[in-house]
Amino acid sequence: MHKARHTIGTVLNPFTYLAGRWTPSPRIVRRAALAALVMSVAIVVTGGAVRLTGSGLGCDTWPKCTDDSLIATREQGFHGAVEFGNRMLTYVLSAAVGWYILAARAAKPWRHSLTRLGWTQFVVVMSNAVLGGITVRTGLNPYSVAGHFLLATALIAVTTVSWQRVAEGDAAPRPRVPGPVRKLSWALIAATLVLIAAGTVVTGSGPHAGDSSEIERMPFDWAATAHVHAVAAWAVCALAVAMWLVLRVVDAPSDTRARARDLLVVLLAQGAIGYVQFLTQLPEVLVAAHMLGSCLVWIAVLRVALSLRERPSDQPEIPAQDAPQLSAA
Repeated sequence: MHKARHTIGTVLNPFTYLAGRWTPSPRIVRRAALAALVMSVAIVVTGGAVRLTGSGLGCDTWPKCTDDSLIATREQGFHGAVEFGNRMLTYVLSAAVGWYILAARAAKPWRHSLTRLGWTQFVVVMSNAVLGGITVRTGLNPYSVAGHFLLATALIAVTTVSWQRVAEGDAAPRPRVPGPVRKLSWALIAATLVLIAAGTVVTGSGPHAGDSSEIERMPFDWAATAHVHAVAAWAVCALAVAMWLVLRVVDAPSDTRARARDLLVVLLAQGAIGYVQFLTQLPEVLVAAHMLGSCLVWIAVLRVALSLRERPSDQPEIPAQDAPQLSAA
């Protein structure tokens, strides 16, 4: 009878069962968090490849690829393979998120904040999978496509925070810079979100609809939306430069200043790609690079904001933020 209860408990709560038999090191938990972050970026880039190759309706229904097949068929050719491959990558992303949840739950001591972040990742992934299905069933409606990208951006935010939190403790956050500097970081985040949202409008009204057939586009002039996007980009650049200068003035910690410098480098590269693709009529390779750059800019902005405070650890098992083995991460 006792064995039966033990088996039932294992089925109902496998995380607790695993935690009693496996204790991952902080390095393993950190790698699991990084894997989830990398995959959240990869799914954006491969999703862009689907759109840029005109494979958005390569699988013409969802959750199946066709009405009669779960997988792409030979008749669907290259476009079907590309779209189905992107769908399969969602499972890899889910596996990475699952690995992080398991590692965070099994680590000692159990940090509930890390597992909550992991389950938040899971909810966002599942929500975006459903929205992706809606996008296919609505024939690549541009507003649904934009929402799909924005949810992916939200996932990148959660995975970035998770990666940072693994390297910290669970004490109340302590500021490392004066209050006005932290407010400047919030302005930088807000401006970046506007920039990303404007980018989805440029995409929704631009030429790369995602399929070779006639696809509905947003009713905006593409050149005008591109100029609005550029203005938002300049605003983000101005705030980033201001952040870099202010951090030097207030003598912020060296790692914080380094993250502000990294943000400027990423923004410079992203801006160059953006203007070249605009002047060359949006070649697919540059559009894909710009999508990757969008993800990297968002991560860099978040890392700057997160570096403005610290959470010391009161547990010896949890490495502090400035631990030597993590400081270069």
